[in-house]
This record gives sequence, structure tokens and C-alpha cells, in this order.
Amino acid sequence: MDADQNSSPAVPAPAAPAAPVARRERNWKDMVLSLAVIMVPLALMVAYYQFFLDGADPIVRDVTPAVESARASGAFPVLAPTGLRAEWSATTSSFGTVEGGKSLRIGYVSPSGGAALLVESSVPAETLLPAELTTSARPGEPVTIDGQQWQSYSARAAETALVLLTPDRTIVIVGTAEPAELRELADSLA
Repeated sequence: MDADQNSSPAVPAPAAPAAPVARRERNWKDMVLSLAVIMVPLALMVAYYQFFLDGADPIVRDVTPAVESARASGAFPVLAPTGLRAEWSATTSSFGTVEGGKSLRIGYVSPSGGAALLVESSVPAETLLPAELTTSARPGEPVTIDGQQWQSYSARAAETALVLLTPDRTIVIVGTAEPAELRELADSLA
């Protein structure tokens, strides 16, 4: 046999490692371009939500089930808003048992964009008022609405309230809505 036949083929020598590629320095133009790639689609999504899906409008809820539950319970005579302008939006409603009685709560966004909360409750006023208006709330001037004497209150910061005390229930309307709007809500109760 020939010596060349018994030897194994020659293994090639390892290649020298490639020289590292020089990194291009980043400048402010690259940063602006990167941000634009992210921000443009985000801005388009927000615009679509705002203009086509009415994203700035409050989500309106049907308050009828909560009002009907309160009436069916017989815990107190229930007054519900009727005849409010279309600019009022009911955003929350609930009826249930709370410590000391039962309460109906309906939240609104007023025509001016303020918040208003209507609370009707069988909870005694001495317990309900500090819970809804805080212990620092102070009575203001009485207000006559639809022939009934309501008591105005200053509540939390930037909030005012109207309170109607009756033997069967207490009604509290509190929020950041304009005082005239709170009176409008009170006047709509029937």
C-alpha cells in the first residue's frame, strides 16, 4: 500500500477571525426617526379613538334596573330623575344594602362636564351625611326646589351638595357640577 492512501485528508487551517464591523455612531436624527416610528401609529390610534369612537364622551348606563330594584325593595319611596336635558349622562347606578339601611346611588356627568352623585337612602342622616359629605361638611343656605326645603352644604374640595331630609329617606346630591345643575337634578326628581 501506498503511504498516501493511508493518511487522512489534510484539515484546513482555521480561518482568522473576521475583524469587528465598526459601529456607526448614532446621532439625534436617528433618535427622532426612531421616535417617529413609534409615535405616528400611536397618534393615529388615539385620534381614531377620539374622533370615530367618541372616546371623550362618558359611557352612558341605563339606571332603570337600579331604580326598579330600589322601588321593589320598599325600603323607602324612590324618586328618579325625569325630564333631564339630553346633555346629562348617567354613568353609574347601584342599589344595595349598606350599613344601617339601603341606598340607591346614581352618578352623572352634567352638561358642563362636572360630576354629580344622587344618593337616596334609608340610612339615618346622622350616619349618611358624614359618609357622603365628610365630617368637615358644613351647612349653607337653605334652597327651595319644587316647593321643598333643601339644605345646601359645602362638601369636599370643589364639591357642593344639596340635602333633602324626610322621615322616610334622605336624598343627597353632591358633586363638582355647577350649583345650578345640582338644583336642576334635584328639580327633576319625581
